[in-house]
Amino acid sequence: MELYYSPGACSIGIHVLLEEIGKPYQLKKLDFAKREQYAPDFTRINPKSKVPTLVRDDGSALTEFPAIALYLARTNPQAHLLPDDAEHQARVLEALDYAVATIHMQGFSRQFRPGNFSPNEADHEAVKARGREIAANGFSVMDKTLDGKDYVAGPYSIADAALFYVEFWAGRLKQQLPPHCAAHFARMKARPAVQSTLAAEGF
Repeated sequence: MELYYSPGACSIGIHVLLEEIGKPYQLKKLDFAKREQYAPDFTRINPKSKVPTLVRDDGSALTEFPAIALYLARTNPQAHLLPDDAEHQARVLEALDYAVATIHMQGFSRQFRPGNFSPNEADHEAVKARGREIAANGFSVMDKTLDGKDYVAGPYSIADAALFYVEFWAGRLKQQLPPHCAAHFARMKARPAVQSTLAAEGF
């Protein structure tokens, strides 16, 4: 397998899952500052110009964080990245979707790319402020979910890799996490798979 990634992007969560699984894979780094995600060599693989992109052993590409995470969990049951019972599976997908679709796409996307939300540059600081508000509210929701638990759905799962990457972004932007999220982030950073991933991506 090959993972197309950009250091510190949301692909870092899939990178963590690949380390957790422990099977061979190759990293393919894209430099977003050089707009390599728009280069023809990559758009032939993923016309969305996004990471993460996972190229599987048969040459087919899989895109979008939730789809890749679910695929890795289901094809590597020995890694125990997805619970067996329907209730816990639903809770995993609930948390994963919230981290990706709300905290990331609504919260941090406004902070990283305010121009995508308003063409008027005069509005960009307000857009970023709204993004910080959405992210903070999202972490507050996840903080309640984590109350009394080490991981989002009880046992460690793909949802924790998704929450990890937005917690990582909060840390990079010096945004304070609520206590249970801060403890979860510390717990994640103590995992060997996360440590290997951070080292490989230069953090």
